[in-house]
Amino acid sequence: MPPPRKIDLIPVQLKQWLIEELEAEGFGNIVDVTERLNFRLEEEGLQITIGKSAVGEYSKAMKDQRDAVLIAETLLADMDIDSEAKMHQTLMQMIAANAVHFLVKAREANADLDPKALASLGKMLKDLMHSAGLREKLKEEERQRVAREVRENSAETAVVAARSAGLSDDQADEIKRQILGVG
Repeated sequence: MPPPRKIDLIPVQLKQWLIEELEAEGFGNIVDVTERLNFRLEEEGLQITIGKSAVGEYSKAMKDQRDAVLIAETLLADMDIDSEAKMHQTLMQMIAANAVHFLVKAREANADLDPKALASLGKMLKDLMHSAGLREKLKEEERQRVAREVRENSAETAVVAARSAGLSDDQADEIKRQILGVG
C-alpha cells in the first residue's frame, strides 16, 4: 500500500482552511496558497511541507467536486421524481459496471485486491441500492399522492354537479364517498 499523501496528513482544521483559501482564490493562485499553507503548518509546529503540485492537484480535485455538486443540483432541481429515478438508475448501472470492470482487470493482472478498497466498494454499492429503494418508495408515494388529489378533485366536481342536477346532499355525499372509495 502506498504511503499517504502529505496533504492527507495535515489536520482537519487546516484542510478546511485550505479549501476556503482555494475557493477564495477561485482555485487558482496555487503558489501563494501553498506558501500560506506552509507558513500555517510551520506556525502550528508541524514538521511537514506541502509542495505546489500537491496543492494544485488538491485544488483541482476540490474544484471538480464542487462543479459536480453544482451540476447535480442543477440537473436534479429541474427534474420530476420519475426523471430523477431514471437518472439514478443509470448512474447506479454505470458505477456497478465500472466496479465489475475494475475487479476483472485486477484479477487479469493477478493483483491483490486491497480488503479496505473491496469493503469500501461493497459499502458504496449497498448504499446505492438502498438509495434506489428509497427513491422507488418516494416515486410510489408521489404517484399515490397525485392519484389521491385527482380522486378528491373529481369527487368535489361530482358533488357540485350532483347538487346542480337537483340531487340531495345525502345523494351527493354518497357519490363523493364512492369516488373516494370510502364507506
